[in-house]
Amino acid sequence: MRSFETDQLRTFVVVADSGSLSAAAPRLFLSQSSVSEQLRKLEERAGVSLLKRGKKGAVLTPAGVRLLDYARRILTLNELAMAELHGQSLDGELRLAVTDYFRPGEIAGMLRRLRDRYPYLKLHVTVMKSAAIDAAADMDAFDIGLGMRLVGSGAQSRSAARGGVVLRREELAWVAAPEVAEAATETLPLVLLPDTCSMHQFVVQLLIRRKRTFDIAHSASGVAGLHLALAAGLGVSCLNASAIGPGVQPLDAAAVAKWKLPALPSAEFYLLGARRGESEFIGQARQALAEQFG
Repeated sequence: MRSFETDQLRTFVVVADSGSLSAAAPRLFLSQSSVSEQLRKLEERAGVSLLKRGKKGAVLTPAGVRLLDYARRILTLNELAMAELHGQSLDGELRLAVTDYFRPGEIAGMLRRLRDRYPYLKLHVTVMKSAAIDAAADMDAFDIGLGMRLVGSGAQSRSAARGGVVLRREELAWVAAPEVAEAATETLPLVLLPDTCSMHQFVVQLLIRRKRTFDIAHSASGVAGLHLALAAGLGVSCLNASAIGPGVQPLDAAAVAKWKLPALPSAEFYLLGARRGESEFIGQARQALAEQFG
């Protein structure tokens, strides 16, 4: 029986995660034609079609969905075996603080894949507001913090000066349920997290500077609650791209103009830089997190 080649499986997984061959190519350090050839050989070896290619990118076929989970496990075991042989496996307890704006619909799967790759790593995850992560950067509340900062907003965090590992940058957008997007009112009904949230503080200050009348229509304790309130039609908010879920949509240019809303900066997600005297284990864990979450 013929077996799969790991290079082809890796290409397949990256294409599935990226959504298209063109987006996957730079992540694989390959040309788009080389990515296409790798996938062709994989489908030939598998004997079934794994991806449907179209103008909107690459979509998994039912067979592709089944193979994807196996491919992840095969690649994880391969990396785990190599790490074990070279003494590079992470073994210990790690306290991770994560802003709840960071890819809320994907974070559970990302943590599962991290656990699969490093089975001896005991991970304790706490969801915190970015401002709280920043404030506790030099304390012993966690080992590694994953925060969010707004780019080009003029706001500076304590951790920004210390650097860190930037994971991704996302656009911010004004968002609401479809029926709310079309029903602009003189007073903007805002749905936000409490005023301890840096996003809350930024949005309120921005609207005050622009002299846009608003009212806090609903205050949610976390991003999940914020999304439920938005989907229920309670008002308008500001979210990063990966935090926008079902029932909520970015306001288009016409709706933004109708609601008289100002332009927004982008958001940057980053792992806080190393503390003085940080252990080698935490440094290795930060590198592993950057690879998994980037």
